Amino acid sequence: MTGQPGSPERGRQIVENRQLSACLLCHSGPFPEPHLQGTVGPSLDGVGSRLTPGEIRLRLVDPAKLNPDTVMPSYNAVDGLTRVGQAWHGKPVLTAQQIEDVVAFLATLRAP
Repeated sequence: MTGQPGSPERGRQIVENRQLSACLLCHSGPFPEPHLQGTVGPSLDGVGSRLTPGEIRLRLVDPAKLNPDTVMPSYNAVDGLTRVGQAWHGKPVLTAQQIEDVVAFLATLRAP
């Protein structure tokens, strides 16, 4: 956590940016281009109704804590990782503030 509130607007931009976060490679949700969304992970539709901001944050920073066999990457860790793309060796995929922005956005995705 950064101590700074996340921006849902910036978080949405991060989630929708396939080159930055790659969220939509595995997840689907309420986004403008449904044909470019994945089905490997659960849908992000209504995630803010299913999980607290803390639970969302944990899934972003340490998904293996909940499921050691997960294919979801850690978006903020740099140590102890074995399956890391060359572009991310030694650096996190997202900064701590970007994590907070994504958490703030995903928390707005409520079930109808």
